[in-house]
Amino acid sequence: MFETLSDKLSSALRNLRGVGKLSEDNMADALKEVRTALLSADVHFKVARQFVDKVREEVIGKDVLKGVTPGQQIVKIIHDELVKLLGEGETQLNPKKPLKVMMVGLHGSGKTTSSAKLGRLLKKRDYANPHLVACDVYRPAAIDQLEILAKANDLGFTCDRDSKDVPAIGRAGLAAAKAAGSELIIFDTAGRLQIDHDLIEEVKRLRDTVQPDEVILVADGALGQEAVNVAKAFHDALNLTGLILTKLDGDARGGAALSIKSITGVPIKFVGLGEKVEEFEVFHPDRLASRILGMGDVVSLVEKAQEHIDEKEAERMAEKLRKADFNLEDFLAQMQQVKKMGSMQSIVGMLPGMNNVELDDSADKQMKRTESIILSMTIKERRNPQILNGSRRMRIANGAGVKVVEVNQLLKQFQQMQKMMRMMKGSKGRKMMKQMKAMGGAGGAGGMPGMPDLGGGGGMPDLGGGGGRKRKLGRW
Repeated sequence: MFETLSDKLSSALRNLRGVGKLSEDNMADALKEVRTALLSADVHFKVARQFVDKVREEVIGKDVLKGVTPGQQIVKIIHDELVKLLGEGETQLNPKKPLKVMMVGLHGSGKTTSSAKLGRLLKKRDYANPHLVACDVYRPAAIDQLEILAKANDLGFTCDRDSKDVPAIGRAGLAAAKAAGSELIIFDTAGRLQIDHDLIEEVKRLRDTVQPDEVILVADGALGQEAVNVAKAFHDALNLTGLILTKLDGDARGGAALSIKSITGVPIKFVGLGEKVEEFEVFHPDRLASRILGMGDVVSLVEKAQEHIDEKEAERMAEKLRKADFNLEDFLAQMQQVKKMGSMQSIVGMLPGMNNVELDDSADKQMKRTESIILSMTIKERRNPQILNGSRRMRIANGAGVKVVEVNQLLKQFQQMQKMMRMMKGSKGRKMMKQMKAMGGAGGAGGMPGMPDLGGGGGMPDLGGGGGRKRKLGRW
């Protein structure tokens, strides 16, 4: 969502390289470009003006610190101001248990899906038996959708398909959830295409009945400034305690995320990054600011890895790699764990300096094809790829729905990787590994089979130069 803004901010700050001191004169054009970048990202004009004024106050007259370039110093200042704009710190939910959460928002904002996503996320954070209560009695199939999501994620569920009395449904759902020992109760309310009196009055009656500890607005991040207006209207009527911004994986300009906290005073607590239930996370202002400025988000990447990659399995795999005893069955297991972390684009976007790298749309499809090829092999073939003769390869290709040449290419890459692993064994290998680590990658090895080649023959892409232009990568 913030790719265009990232590019424009990088362009605005590029001219400050080599300047000995940050002054009003050499900052004027850069700050003008920063303001233009914010406005083009659909940031509220008052917020953009205040942001630039605060940056100017911090910058003017400051000497460039020893060992730090002016460009680096202004990036740090802008990063800090972005964090303040987005809302400093990780905003915690009310610690009370059972925690009662009422979800509100307009139709189409992703409210029902976000209810299930929130239940799933907090279940992993020690909220026992999360329970969803279907209070949307107007939208066709809303109850069915919530029930399907609840069953898929092992969450409790209560509804009344024959009643239109929303407060009564909420009261019954609350009783059922407490009887089941739920520590988290989420009420999914009805939305409208626009804010109206009936909508507000209905959620007010539900609020008075169930007395929620959190009233969270689910806002579509793609709406831009309209999302800010929606948030303000709901906050004036219901006294919101937090926000969930959805569809941050889209190509909208991102102005809502940068404006909504400043205009409404309501903190963003969670963000939706895709349609899948796992593409939902706690909002960290400092991490988003880092992503916007192309600094990556390694902390979130590590957290994703810890959540989806089994530690014992990782240790076992590391030992097999060390002994050069890594087969296609092991590679399949590793690839399946990486897939749980999200799309390749989302993973690459968290790496520092990779904000200008755009994977080709075929990246995840190619990984699926690779997985299909390996799954079409027998266990014996995965463990002993050397037995794969022509007829076996033809059978595997037919089973995976690919051409034989793709099977041959995968096996060739895997053989190259095995050869490199054997070279890494012993003291010579350790010395080579140290040299390659110092060089910043394992270039020339052909990369991991079936995984995206990010340039440089298997190593990391060249992060220098490029003038901030987006580079599209899709070579395998």
